Amino acid sequence: MASDPKADSLQAVLDQIPRRYQEEIFAKAQKTALDTGAGKTLIALLLIKWTVAQEASREKIIVFLVPKVTLVKQQADYINKHTPDSVKIKQLSGAMSLRLTDRKGWRKCFESSHLFVMTPKILHNLITHSLWNINQISLMIFDECHHTRKQDPYNQIMREYFHVPQSERPKIFGMTASAIWDVKNPQVSLTLLESNLDSKVIAVLKYYPFPPESPASPNPTIYQCLQVIDTSVWDDLDIPFNNIDIRYQVTLGNIGFYGASMFLYLEIQHFIESKLAEYKRLQLFRPHDAESMEVDVGPSSIPVKPLPDEIFLIKEILQGFEGYFPPSMTSPIVPIPLTMDMCTPKVNVLMDILLENYTPTFQAIIFVEQRQVASALSRIIQVLPELQGKIRSAFLVGTGVNSEGMARQTNQAHGDPVKLFKSKEINILIATSVAEEGLDFDGCDLVIRFDPLHHMIAYVQSRGRARNFNSTFVVMCQEDDRELEAKYRALQEKEPEVTHMYQTRHIGIESDDEDGDDDGDGVIDLADRERFVVKSTGAKLTYDNSISLLNYLCSLIPRDAFTPVHKPRYTGDFQSTLELPRALPLELKDLVYTGPFKRSKKEARRAVAFMAVKRLHDLNVFDDYLLPVANDSSDEDVNEFMVGHGLSAKLRKVPPIMQADVKDPWCMDEKLWLHPVAIDDEVLAGLVTGTDLPQEKTVVGSGTVRVLPGKRLLFDQESEHEQRKTMNNFTKLGIIFSITRSPFTAPLSLYLVPITPARLPDFAAMQLLLAKPGGSSDWSKISEEYHDNLLVTPQYRFGSIRVLRRIRHDLSPLSQPLPETLEAKAGCSTYHEYWVKKWSRKTRSIDLRNDGPLLETVTLPHHDMGAYSLNPPADDTPPVHEVKEHCRMLPQNSTLWLAFSLQMRRAYEVLPALCQRITTVYRANCARHELKLPFVPTNLLIEVFTIPSTQLGFNNQRLETLGDAVLQVCTTVQLLNAFPSRHEGQLTYMRQKVVSNRFLMQRALDVGLEQYVNSELASVHKWRYVLSGGEKKGDDEDDKDDGLQEKQEEEEERTKRTVTREFPRRSLQDCMEAILAASFLTGGVEHALLMGTALGLEFGGPLPWNMRYRIDTPPSPISPLFETLEGNLGYKFKHGYLLLEALTHPSFAVPSEGPSYQRLEFLGDAILDLVVIKYLYDKLPNATSHQLTFPRTRAIGAQTLANLAVRRLGLHKMLLINSVELTRAIDRYVPVLERTSDVPQVPAFFFPHEAEVREPNGGNHPSARLRPTRRTKQTEKENGEKIRRNSKPRVRSQTTSR
Repeated sequence: MASDPKADSLQAVLDQIPRRYQEEIFAKAQKTALDTGAGKTLIALLLIKWTVAQEASREKIIVFLVPKVTLVKQQADYINKHTPDSVKIKQLSGAMSLRLTDRKGWRKCFESSHLFVMTPKILHNLITHSLWNINQISLMIFDECHHTRKQDPYNQIMREYFHVPQSERPKIFGMTASAIWDVKNPQVSLTLLESNLDSKVIAVLKYYPFPPESPASPNPTIYQCLQVIDTSVWDDLDIPFNNIDIRYQVTLGNIGFYGASMFLYLEIQHFIESKLAEYKRLQLFRPHDAESMEVDVGPSSIPVKPLPDEIFLIKEILQGFEGYFPPSMTSPIVPIPLTMDMCTPKVNVLMDILLENYTPTFQAIIFVEQRQVASALSRIIQVLPELQGKIRSAFLVGTGVNSEGMARQTNQAHGDPVKLFKSKEINILIATSVAEEGLDFDGCDLVIRFDPLHHMIAYVQSRGRARNFNSTFVVMCQEDDRELEAKYRALQEKEPEVTHMYQTRHIGIESDDEDGDDDGDGVIDLADRERFVVKSTGAKLTYDNSISLLNYLCSLIPRDAFTPVHKPRYTGDFQSTLELPRALPLELKDLVYTGPFKRSKKEARRAVAFMAVKRLHDLNVFDDYLLPVANDSSDEDVNEFMVGHGLSAKLRKVPPIMQADVKDPWCMDEKLWLHPVAIDDEVLAGLVTGTDLPQEKTVVGSGTVRVLPGKRLLFDQESEHEQRKTMNNFTKLGIIFSITRSPFTAPLSLYLVPITPARLPDFAAMQLLLAKPGGSSDWSKISEEYHDNLLVTPQYRFGSIRVLRRIRHDLSPLSQPLPETLEAKAGCSTYHEYWVKKWSRKTRSIDLRNDGPLLETVTLPHHDMGAYSLNPPADDTPPVHEVKEHCRMLPQNSTLWLAFSLQMRRAYEVLPALCQRITTVYRANCARHELKLPFVPTNLLIEVFTIPSTQLGFNNQRLETLGDAVLQVCTTVQLLNAFPSRHEGQLTYMRQKVVSNRFLMQRALDVGLEQYVNSELASVHKWRYVLSGGEKKGDDEDDKDDGLQEKQEEEEERTKRTVTREFPRRSLQDCMEAILAASFLTGGVEHALLMGTALGLEFGGPLPWNMRYRIDTPPSPISPLFETLEGNLGYKFKHGYLLLEALTHPSFAVPSEGPSYQRLEFLGDAILDLVVIKYLYDKLPNATSHQLTFPRTRAIGAQTLANLAVRRLGLHKMLLINSVELTRAIDRYVPVLERTSDVPQVPAFFFPHEAEVREPNGGNHPSARLRPTRRTKQTEKENGEKIRRNSKPRVRSQTTSR
């Protein structure tokens, strides 16, 4: 029968109108706890709306707490549906919440929302770490508030609530179906709940009907077949068959043979398919040649177990039962017809109950205990002959991780069972305890407890699902189980008493509440509890959160696959002793704590944990927010870290493409300097600008260009303006003729002019050109002496500059073109015909004369590239470049000659490269002096500041690759020594922060490194050496009134020595790393420390390591266990305890109470990277940054290091481990590595041909010996060949993440 949409809509509205009893409860709901069926959520909604409307609630939030993650979305959706859009609602649970360290994100979240629906643990964490305070909450709603007892997060929140002044406390509203968990003493249960929630319990009188009193297989079976598999096989496959067997037996006794066998089949199938899929995935990384298989046995990798042959027997057994069971966990189909003899009598009774209560519109919930029973029963009841066509079922189980290793069977084939049940697409929901409380179902027609009940809360919760007037609640109980029946009767008899107490509890109860003993702890113990509040932040340490804080700290300690999880260890009873993991690099006295005597064991543990956290906070292991130091952070934490180290307090936001004012020598000042320019020792011109330029020499093309010392120009005051104008106009013409071929109007920032023998500007020569800037047509004075020394240009081809070879009087425009010339190849009969065709345009016709001689000319190319050689040949012999000449004939009567000498033309050809060189040298010198940098050769500094986009033929990317390794080493050594109490994970995090691109960019901005970046393109097709701000004024602008301020601004613009450039912001961090590499190449690590200090990096100062860090312990011999290692390495160890630490696995460090190799690995990782990249940098001088990266990755990858450890050093025989799994893995893979070819799998520079035993400096820290090394050419040649041989991408390389 179709429903009326209008009636449905009206009913939906009426459902949200509060009834009279709900209005009465709302009037009392400032502090209440409600039972099942009282319309709790609607009352909570009314209370939320009322609270939001109050003026006192401004700048405060409302918190709706739910005990389970599944309820967060449900309650948030309900509230969101029935509140205006202006009420912002935020859901917080698990992955939906922010990181605790993201303080800025939390603050923004709280400021942008009014209501938060969350789990209580999140709120407790927010209060503990001072992300939010209880006095900033106006209303707290506790869903299923009966959890507010013992150590539940609900109760921990309320304990913090009582520490807030009463006038600042939020209102409390609790909702529960049963406030009584102790059936024998309900009075105490209610009193304790009221005390914990600071509330009164009220309820509504409701009537609940009395529950009714009446409560062909294959041979052998799949279970029998699987019994032939040995137990060790299941262990090797990591399949918990014992747990599966137990669940199989439970399911067998509960619902029968077929359901249990189906569970067993699907569970084993799931595990086998997962193992095979994982094995296939790992096989992808295996080479085809098994003998050359590379194995990753790094500390962070999990070994690949070979699959036992029995796995295929198991798969064959499963295949034998295909067609008898559903094909997969997600399939709802049972492929065979079922009969009642395949099920237990209990299922028969269930079927009778369903048939007895069945109607076409009925809905039922069946509660079971275990997940596999829910899954199997959901499939079975749909295909029983008596129920077919009547039952549409699905199952609902928890989504948490199964601690017993069982596969989590889901209802993916059906969809969301809650939505399907609410929409009545299914009529039977089989559920575990997840549906007992909180989930919002309309009253069901039938609720069945298929499995036994164990406490009052479960009884009342499931009983509350049958809330309709005609609903039936059935408890299934075996006839002869008298004990279970008695328990049900007791619960049934207690229910009216509990309900009566709900309704009358608020009558006659005095308002004075007493603290309850919710945990078996005495009142004295609760009163004696300490509480520590960090003054600077407000973070709170209590007995309730101290244990969880320690557990969180231990969970962050790095470990590999073979090291057990780090946990705090408690011993003792009423006086507890706490031992923290030795993996925390603290002194022994800070790892062991003994607490005070307490009246319970649990309280003793909380007391000693409280003591430990407080001490660890003093040691800076916990920060002022009671979070483990350096594990995760936000931008705000980076800011605090920088401020704490004396760095910039401001994190500037920089766009991806940034603008910066960079240093530039080109300007026009009152004082001008003239610098003679010589090419191949011949002075050709003078370079004029407002800066006294440095003397420079560079190789451009086929010539060596030198800038000689400058001389200040002295002008006559009357003629200065005209002379400057003359130089400006002459230079523009020279740039147009030689470089750009197109005019421009911007004022120049430099001049290149002819000079006299006295090295002064030759204004007469300049005037000759300026008199006829377009060229002269008077050929009467041109004789043979001008041949090869005169520039000409066609009248109809502006910008085409040629050199006159000779005048051809034997040819005329009407002559036939010479053979093999371009004119002849064009098919023209005369030169005249060719020129007319070549130079004519649609809008322009040309008039060429037929008489006069021809000019034989050579085309001159334009030179707009500013590239130059950064490192010219050592013998000063410039390379010779042959230029192919292109001869062309031009008509003399249509050709103009220019008063521009060929010498000046040569000077202008090198001008772009010369300007580029002078600019980069000038910036390098400015950086050196203004930043007070230690000495670095000028060419290296130029390379440092040149970014790849310049296309100059060199850039800073090679240096950046090396500098990254230098930065890692210098930072690592400083952090390792400055923070002896930090473990590897914390040190790694801190290093990531101080070497991150963000941090480097901020440091670069702080010192002003952006002022020296070379970002200009090599090409100057558009001339860029002009005064910024300015195009030349037109006639209309000349008439404008130029005020004094405008003239001053123009003067400042004309004389300033900076220009605005754009470049990627990433260039700053590249320059920072490159400058470290340049200093390292100049003077080793000591020089890099000086450079890092000058740049404000976290290197601990400029003092060399061997003076800063010294080992005070006397030398100690090494153990005989490690003597072979000294011989293999060619190195004599002076401090044996360091070698012992380096070879101690974390699994061995726990029982031995000594340190493991993790901190030394943190240092060694950085040193190894630097040594390898330095070798490759020297060995492959022409390799790009990307070409250096691949062999480096191969050299320091896990496969290479494992090969070295086994085949060269034998470390597997010396390593101290206490892990059976790791020992087996080593025994399994060492033979594979030993059988590999004798050809080295790693670059040979790890082991020189002649090992040299080196004694460390007396008393110096071992890391202080790192220096750039030199090798013989013969060794480098051999090593280089091996690098090239082993760098072939035969197998994909992997690196170990540390």
